[in-house]
Amino acid sequence: MKKATLLSVGVTTFFYMLCGCTGYAAFRDLSPGNLLIGFGFYNPFWLIDIANAAIVIHLVGAYQVYCQPLFAFVEKMASEKFPDSKFTTKDIKISIPGFRPYNLNLFRLVWRTCFVMITTLISMLLPFFNDIFRLLGALGFWPLTVYFPVEMYISQKKMPKWSTTWLCLQVLSIACLVITIAATAGSIAGIVLDLKSYTSFSTGY
Repeated sequence: MKKATLLSVGVTTFFYMLCGCTGYAAFRDLSPGNLLIGFGFYNPFWLIDIANAAIVIHLVGAYQVYCQPLFAFVEKMASEKFPDSKFTTKDIKISIPGFRPYNLNLFRLVWRTCFVMITTLISMLLPFFNDIFRLLGALGFWPLTVYFPVEMYISQKKMPKWSTTWLCLQVLSIACLVITIAATAGSIAGIVLDLKSYTSFSTGY
């Protein structure tokens, strides 16, 4: 597991840094958010289609991973708050030839459908995808990628306070917090600039 994690994080970091550094070195702050079509070139079209398909596959999987805990939390709360409601607790068995009966819960169906519709509508209303993505990435970077793993490692190793390793990890955590604050401020500034020319249900290209 450790080797797999190191390999995956290493490869991801390499490609992210490659795109970020080469893009900034070549175009500075004029580097487009979408490197494939940001320059006005749409050929070869098959390359654009493959890239878009890869993004869809990636985001659909990530969406499921991040939404399942929220779905489970809301459904558990609803069943505990309304234990006598058939709408929240009763499962309807649907026979599927050749398979086991499927248990359909009406509350789960309505709640998840509404959630997906609302999030899709919000995403369609936001034409500046890159700025929103940068903001979410900046907000999630320090707590999820640095702070919690560092604190868990310190707790697991029972590391004494003010030891050399403890101090180095705290310095790393504080440095990444500063980066997160700067990235968040930059993302908010980008969103404010985009809002000046905002048009509903439009794209930037």
